[in-house]
Amino acid sequence: MENVTDSQAVLTDEAAIDELLTRGVAEVLVKDSLRKKLLSGKRLRIKLGIDPTSPDLHIGRAVPLLKLRDFQKLGHQIVFIVGDFTAVIGDTSDKDAERPMLAREVIEKNKQSYFAQVGKLLDLSKVELHYNTEWLEKLTYREIGEHADQFSVSDFISRENIAKRLSAGKRVSLRELLYPLMQGYDSVAIQADVELGGTDQKFNVLAGRPLQEKCGQAPQDIILNPLIDGLDGTKMSSSKGNYIALTAAHNDMYGKVMSMGDAQIATYFEICTRVPMDEVRAIAAKLTDGSLHPRDAKMRLAREIVTLYHDAAAAQKAEDSWKNTFSEGGIPDDVASAPPMKIGDPLFDAVSGLGISNSELRRLLQAGAIREVGGEGQVFTDLKTPIQRDMVIRIGKHRFVRVGLI
Repeated sequence: MENVTDSQAVLTDEAAIDELLTRGVAEVLVKDSLRKKLLSGKRLRIKLGIDPTSPDLHIGRAVPLLKLRDFQKLGHQIVFIVGDFTAVIGDTSDKDAERPMLAREVIEKNKQSYFAQVGKLLDLSKVELHYNTEWLEKLTYREIGEHADQFSVSDFISRENIAKRLSAGKRVSLRELLYPLMQGYDSVAIQADVELGGTDQKFNVLAGRPLQEKCGQAPQDIILNPLIDGLDGTKMSSSKGNYIALTAAHNDMYGKVMSMGDAQIATYFEICTRVPMDEVRAIAAKLTDGSLHPRDAKMRLAREIVTLYHDAAAAQKAEDSWKNTFSEGGIPDDVASAPPMKIGDPLFDAVSGLGISNSELRRLLQAGAIREVGGEGQVFTDLKTPIQRDMVIRIGKHRFVRVGLI
């Protein structure tokens, strides 16, 4: 840690620091230590690492990114790591089965826009950016052995998800034991004062502390954020498709917020926006006593989220489009167009480019949720149904595709 110069003055306002340590926070380790450091006016090195296991970051991943932004506003040094080496091994923290190793070419493709996506929330000109191949590829077997000596197998297998897998007779590979060592060594390599992570990452972020002590560094403090549910009410995950991508178009982002369950509104205001907490508490109270309609609260939430990742003008356009589509029965202004089709081509050809899985399409068909907007109002029940005319098709609540015939 370095002393702060006048030009880099770290804000030591206690109210701001207390909100930093409580808003969107599940646990702080060690809270008294971290609070003391923050009040001291020293510039801390704040670490977050994300593995490129998919091309898009989502707003669940953005929970710690928003916390990084809070630290950045206080003048601290942000260190963001893309885990292109750790992604090869794979983190098993939230998995009930062994995670397959990712091919290098997949990782290289996934990681291409990660820094740009992070730049939606952080001032990248002031962020220290790394790939952890920089140091992890250089480690020798001797060094890995010395790192591993800081932990026992019982430490690893006592983790809840690992214990469940073992008791169920499921395989746990030796490879999976390496992941916490590597994440812990990331903290050594960049000399972290604080590491951020989700509650499912607790074992991994704690691994940095003994490794730092072994290497003569002060052990990092830790902030754990709660995990948020996705659009279907289960944990937000890229693999489930229940997420809101940071790269989503403004209309899509707004519509997805509007489609979420009412029970998630207050949590999203607190964790996924920076609406002042006094307002957040007032919104939650009004939702509880019924004086605020959930739809109106979600519209405010959607505006805040779209503004955060786009801008206020885009948020207003998205809201106008949503009202036109869902309140007045209109068609959005950014409808996707299917490739030109011929009379008799199947419906599947029109919707296949929208990134919807076959299983989801079947579910929507069974629910009668794929239909023509306007015109004859045809409801589709089979993906093989031939297209006979130009039309706009609505798929579920907020996806549309325009079909044009040659």
